[in-house]
Amino acid sequence: MHAHTHGFQSLLPRDREGLTIPSRRNLLKAGIAGMAGLTLPALLAKAGPSATKKSVILLWMAGGPSQIDTLDPKPDRPPENRGPFGVTKTKLPGVLVCEHLPKLAAILDRCTVIRSVDCRHSNHEPNTVMTTANLLAEPRTNPEAKQYPAIASLVAKFHGSNHPAVPAYAAFMKSRSHLAFAGRAGKQYDPFLANEAARLPIYDLVGKDSGKLSGGKMFELPVEVDSGRLDDRQSLLKGFDRLRESLDSSETGLDKYGRQAVAMLTSGRVRDALDLEKEPKATREKYGKHLWCQQALLARRLVEAGTAFVTLDLSYHTASGTWDTHGDNIPPYGGIKNGLGPLLPLFDHLYTTLLLDLEQRGLLDSTLVIAMGEFGRTPNLGTQGSTDGRNHWPYIMSMLLAGGGMNHGQVIGKSTKDGGTILDRPITPGDLAATIYRHFGIPLESMYPDATGRPYPILPNGGDPIRELF
Repeated sequence: MHAHTHGFQSLLPRDREGLTIPSRRNLLKAGIAGMAGLTLPALLAKAGPSATKKSVILLWMAGGPSQIDTLDPKPDRPPENRGPFGVTKTKLPGVLVCEHLPKLAAILDRCTVIRSVDCRHSNHEPNTVMTTANLLAEPRTNPEAKQYPAIASLVAKFHGSNHPAVPAYAAFMKSRSHLAFAGRAGKQYDPFLANEAARLPIYDLVGKDSGKLSGGKMFELPVEVDSGRLDDRQSLLKGFDRLRESLDSSETGLDKYGRQAVAMLTSGRVRDALDLEKEPKATREKYGKHLWCQQALLARRLVEAGTAFVTLDLSYHTASGTWDTHGDNIPPYGGIKNGLGPLLPLFDHLYTTLLLDLEQRGLLDSTLVIAMGEFGRTPNLGTQGSTDGRNHWPYIMSMLLAGGGMNHGQVIGKSTKDGGTILDRPITPGDLAATIYRHFGIPLESMYPDATGRPYPILPNGGDPIRELF
């Protein structure tokens, strides 16, 4: 059961008239509502496919990974600054990364590392500044913050999906506080929550596999709807037409999106994309059985099916995020060695497997893959009374990009000797958003209206595409 409102609310799917009288009208009503707590707009972010087949996959490292212990190591610094990990050489001459990222090191010439991301306004729970490009999107202090739309939601609005029968913006979400939604841009651009529609391993809050699978029953209709009737798509379409004629004229949602909703229900395109059994066994084994890796494979399948923007919430727990490594004496976060340490080989495998798979399938040039969190970590270990942790540090963070047909094989920006502040080439949230919008061909001066018609800029604090990438 879903407590929130959705695009089929006007059909009164939970009223007795909608569920207990066995008429065709009511079976249709139940069927439409049973498509989910997928809000209708989240399914149908735009009526038609986009002319450009561009995509983004965002690997959202909720909690804020340490820049010093990942992509911006400081091997010559004192132990309390450099941390417990060694370094490894990469395919980029003179560029080092953490020793626990050997696969990434081997293909870093296909990637871009940004070591100078300015995240001074960012926080988490909710963590939306970096994913909205709005410096005021800090819900803890600004009640209006939830109205600021995600970059992905604005991509859904201005670019749309790459196929009319799939959602433009999809997400695998662990916690509502980890993602930005559409806000004042309109609920039709909220993410389609793919994790509710796929069968995936269930992990507990500290990353232990329960051995169980999620239901993945989002697309199943009530048992009262005869399966034979669903096979007759033309008959079902006519049923929807008759239902539309009987609805009050104010119920515009079905009028506008009804046929697309039916197409999504009957075509099976999204359902098939989220069915890992339809992927060759060799590919499934290459990604592996871990929850995050299976989500990465499903992200590739969604992009292949036509989704424009897919976000993976890489977190086990529903608080601030698994990458929030405050210290070993502050569970469930863990410190750098025992908290971050086990995450890095997993991320190393996930990221490189996804990139190579996209490349093999001819999708990498059109798909920009971004890995980041909401901020970095303190230069020195031992914060908050811990022996092996780093606290929040919104002054600098590192980011990883690949694909999208952009110029890669480079490091952009530079941090100070201790990795605590930006020394050269600051990159703002607006710059990241502008880069994504240019990737999709969305004019940077675009405005979107709220429900009253008031226009808002898609870059509320400005921003320029990262010139080194183009």
